[in-house]
Amino acid sequence: MTSTSVHTYQAVRAELGKRLKEPAPGRVQILSGPRQVGKTTLLLEIAGDFGESALYIAADAPEAALAGWWDIQWQRAQEMAERRKSILLIDEIQHIFAWPKLLKSRMDQVYRKKVPLHVVVTGSSALHLGAGSRETMAGRFERLSILHWPVSVVAQRLRIKENRALMNSLTLGTYPGAVRFWKDPARWRAYIRDSIIEPAIGKDILMLESIRKPALLRQVFAVATGHPAEIVSLQKMAGWLNEKSALETVAHYLHVLEEACLVAGVRKYSRREIRRRMAPPKLITLSQAFLSVSGPDEPPSLKKDPARWGRYIENACLSHAWNCGQEIYYWREEPLEVDGVFIGSWGKWAVEVKTGPYTYRDLGGLTEFCRRYPEFKPMVICDETHVSVAAQMNVKCLTWKKFLLTG
Repeated sequence: MTSTSVHTYQAVRAELGKRLKEPAPGRVQILSGPRQVGKTTLLLEIAGDFGESALYIAADAPEAALAGWWDIQWQRAQEMAERRKSILLIDEIQHIFAWPKLLKSRMDQVYRKKVPLHVVVTGSSALHLGAGSRETMAGRFERLSILHWPVSVVAQRLRIKENRALMNSLTLGTYPGAVRFWKDPARWRAYIRDSIIEPAIGKDILMLESIRKPALLRQVFAVATGHPAEIVSLQKMAGWLNEKSALETVAHYLHVLEEACLVAGVRKYSRREIRRRMAPPKLITLSQAFLSVSGPDEPPSLKKDPARWGRYIENACLSHAWNCGQEIYYWREEPLEVDGVFIGSWGKWAVEVKTGPYTYRDLGGLTEFCRRYPEFKPMVICDETHVSVAAQMNVKCLTWKKFLLTG
């Protein structure tokens, strides 16, 4: 995960709009990210902004499979560009066979003839766009990513009260299309399962040749979502899987799931790369919705299941930072531990997440880490009723509600 703040819907929309006002032809703008986060909506809004100067086409439409469709669309775009600077918006481009080579060939013609045409493409899986563009489109593209929406964006764009959006996001996630089903659990679960998880795992990822064991991939996803914010060794993960496989395969599938913005295996922070690779990963589910859909139990509450509630809150905080473009690590030197180490546009922070009472002794890992790595600042994320402990130690403190709403 690269460290940049341009990952929310509004930020990406603003940045893309700015780039499209630059002289054309420019680099191809590749917009990637998980399913159902608004990539198509963004393209349609851009098309509306530029009016007759924009051409929107959907590569997953039935007519896109017809012979000559690709050539016809480019001819339309070039004819538009002969009259004025224009924009070609291609949605779901991964459905076009060998799209990187076809796009490279067309863009080389655009550059050679200096056609005043901007090109924006999207795809549901960062895997397809990343691999294809890196191999064939080197030097010809810029990449933007829309990740899972922060709570503040859901509240603002969908006109929901912040506290309601926040509390629902802890168990229902922040997919904008799922909000209308928040009061209908059965339809909500079906939407998350059938419109997001199944297409991502059963279609998008399986288009990659490297996935030779689809059943194992699903099992790795299930194990990861069943252990949010937990440090789990690959050996232990392999023991929980029904289908036995090499640890290298389990690690690779965990990486694939992170590329698809589903779950992440966060690594231990260390200045020594070999120690970082050898340490067990900390499993972070990148949308809280997956926790509720994948688990057999009802979502936890602070009173009935405080330990599980604490893992939900910690997962929400760490995934929020990941989705805002920060590099995420953890740190552990028995018996000391730090829940999250953030590096990115927010700065460098060592973060401890507490959802119950704690004392200054419980922050021993935080203070020791910052002693060893003084470039990091300590921060505690906790409940409203427990901020005084951190304040007495002169450690920055945010409630988890404020952190999830403001970052």
